[in-house]
Amino acid sequence: MNLDILTAIAPVVAIIGVAGVAGWVFTTWLRIKNGYPLDGAWGQAVYPKTSDETVERVKLISQENAQLRAELGSVKDRLAVVERIVTDEGHRLSHEIEALRRPAN
Repeated sequence: MNLDILTAIAPVVAIIGVAGVAGWVFTTWLRIKNGYPLDGAWGQAVYPKTSDETVERVKLISQENAQLRAELGSVKDRLAVVERIVTDEGHRLSHEIEALRRPAN
């Protein structure tokens, strides 16, 4: 009777084992395809290795990020001036314009 149970369970165990290996292969393929680093047995990075091209790319992206941050700061300053002009009372703005039109003493 015990032999009958083992022969019935063996195909199920084999299917589960094959499905587990297939799942591991599929997830590894997805990680490689999408550029995620792979981990070795002890957690060390296996792929992708750092290359000169990668370092240069990071450097260029960092420079672009700094330029965009500076531009964003400039745009924020300009927006603050526009908001002040739009929300300011009309007579104060006209007084400032008239003060600019008068000749300096």
